Amino acid sequence: MNSRVLSLVLSRLLIAVITLVIVSLAVFLATTLLPGDTATILLGQAATPEAVEGLRKAMHLDEPALFRFIRWGLGLLQGDLGTSYANDMPVAQLIAGRFVNSMKLAGVTALFSVPIALTLGITAAMLRGSLYDRIVTILTIGVISVPEFMVATSAVLLFAVYLKWLPALSFANEVHTIADMLRVYAMPVITLTFVVSAQMIRMTRAAVVETLNTPYVEMALLKGASRPRIVLKHALPNALGPIVNAVALSLSYLLGGVIIVETIFNYPGIAKLMVDAVATRDLPLIQSCAMIFCLGYLILITAADIIAILSNPRLR
Repeated sequence: MNSRVLSLVLSRLLIAVITLVIVSLAVFLATTLLPGDTATILLGQAATPEAVEGLRKAMHLDEPALFRFIRWGLGLLQGDLGTSYANDMPVAQLIAGRFVNSMKLAGVTALFSVPIALTLGITAAMLRGSLYDRIVTILTIGVISVPEFMVATSAVLLFAVYLKWLPALSFANEVHTIADMLRVYAMPVITLTFVVSAQMIRMTRAAVVETLNTPYVEMALLKGASRPRIVLKHALPNALGPIVNAVALSLSYLLGGVIIVETIFNYPGIAKLMVDAVATRDLPLIQSCAMIFCLGYLILITAADIIAILSNPRLR
């Protein structure tokens, strides 16, 4: 790794750290500006003003926002996510089990979506201009145009209401066999695969098509090499960097879609936990869940940028 590449990678990591600090401030301010008083919501409308004021002091809600942000930020640096207002439990303990469920859902989705998207993207690039390429392109644009909640709702209506093949709700703790896993994860994975695959197909196709337009690939074509051989031996190795970059960027969309999917299918993950916490104004829990999503998104985007830098032949 030469000095220029190292400098670009380090600068990207520095930008990621600065972005994380800015995001943490935005998350804290956004949760602070939520309507309603947390103490009043927790105690109920019948609570006396003295009880509400006492709870506000106990939760440090009477302090200036800047002091609370500094305390919260220092706690994050030390791995202390705080204590849930509604459950009076450590936030880390509440998140632990839900985090595993969300990672299972993300892992199963990636296991299905990545091979499907790469296969469709690469074959569409190999057969560009054909009827197959046009069909894949139209379907991809159509899927991108449909929001996640529409895909999820349509899946419930089709597979749960009309066909009655799958349950409308997904309970991760009911998985004991492979058949149970297929039933629990089927509709959330179908929905998220639609969300993730569409972007991945487009970006993979574009990366392979760009590589196929290079002079050395055209020379191999003039020498009589078959198109599959050109793609597999010449185009794919040189398009590997952009393809990996496309996979990382596409998987980042998974973090946004999972919030809607977990809510609709009542899947017990971090997103569902955060949505439930908003109803009770459980600020430490909301902030911690939001930071986990922001951190995951930032890691994927940063990884994609670093992969693009390392795979750029002009920087080698």
